[in-house]
Amino acid sequence: MSKEQTKDLLKFLKPFPKEVQATALALREFVWDLYPDTNELIYDNYNAVAFGWTSTEKMGHIFSSIAVGRSSYNVHFGFMWGSKLTDPKKILLGEGNQYRYILVKKFEDFPTAYMKKLIREAFDYSLSKIKPATSKDKNKKPLQGATITKSISPVKRKPARRFLKKK
Repeated sequence: MSKEQTKDLLKFLKPFPKEVQATALALREFVWDLYPDTNELIYDNYNAVAFGWTSTEKMGHIFSSIAVGRSSYNVHFGFMWGSKLTDPKKILLGEGNQYRYILVKKFEDFPTAYMKKLIREAFDYSLSKIKPATSKDKNKKPLQGATITKSISPVKRKPARRFLKKK
């Protein structure tokens, strides 16, 4: 199972403070435990390390994601199609056409029961975005439970000055 495939992700998270790493990895384990047959896509971009889950190998089908910002060290737990979710407690942040998220300082403060419901809704919505397989695709066996590193940016943004240790 891919939950144990952490080599790339641990390398990408290494520049972040230990508490940020711990929060991101606890959130990752939370999603993997709920959806072990989905695929994890990892993006090590210039402004964030982001990873999300999809039932395919496409970014557009991601239903849930975690992003750690390089300049602020904020941990976002988000939904690619969050604007489509009901969110009765109105805790999701974001004003764009699609993405919604919550900021997570510590995993202990993460509203697990509420988020399970939103993740299920997001998962169902993401499935509706998948087009039926073409004859070309039918012979290709889809990946399940895989960790796939999709992007590694050669240039990374430097951490914000307020987070750099003073000597």
